[in-house]
Amino acid sequence: MNPSTLEFPGGIYAITPETEDTGHLLTQVEAALRGGVAAVQYRDKSGDIARRHEQASELVALCRRFKVPLIVNDDLRLADLCDADGVHLGRDDGTVREARIILGKHKFVGASCYQSLDLALAAQAAGADYVAFGSFFPSATKPDAARASLDLLRQAAPQIHLPIVAIGGITLANAPALLDAGADCLAVLSALFNGADVTAQAHGLNQLFATESEQ
Repeated sequence: MNPSTLEFPGGIYAITPETEDTGHLLTQVEAALRGGVAAVQYRDKSGDIARRHEQASELVALCRRFKVPLIVNDDLRLADLCDADGVHLGRDDGTVREARIILGKHKFVGASCYQSLDLALAAQAAGADYVAFGSFFPSATKPDAARASLDLLRQAAPQIHLPIVAIGGITLANAPALLDAGADCLAVLSALFNGADVTAQAHGLNQLFATESEQ
């Protein structure tokens, strides 16, 4: 049983682009927040510890202004240090149980499950707040990532009683198929932040969920 008292929000889950320009990053994320994204994940694979701490801390403060959770990717220690709203764990980033002990029951713990329903079931049993599958489509962020199928979402939907996040190359054109197959959240980077107007991109992506709820 999930010990968290929170429920991870469905909708657009913004994944931040990696950049040294903290001011530009904050401007982009604020534009996404104004467009109505449901959650933000800070993702930076650099070894610049000072930059990562500064950016994560600034993003926590920004997201709290909009009452949107800020999740730190892959770094439980950083999530704890900057008082983020949670952590997203990959295969080699520690366990859900460890994250829950360190962050407590009022923070989100998400888990990458790649192309494996078994990993998702294990994460659910361990107390995760959401599970993520992918990559569903070719992605510039992870061009060599193995592909997940729509059938995986269809199989997971009746067995996973947590929000299901789909990730990997998601666009306005291919997102409806993911929602139809059972995804609750769409983790988006390029289709959100590579456009000229991030707020408009966020609005457009959010319309997918409005359309879904009307069907």
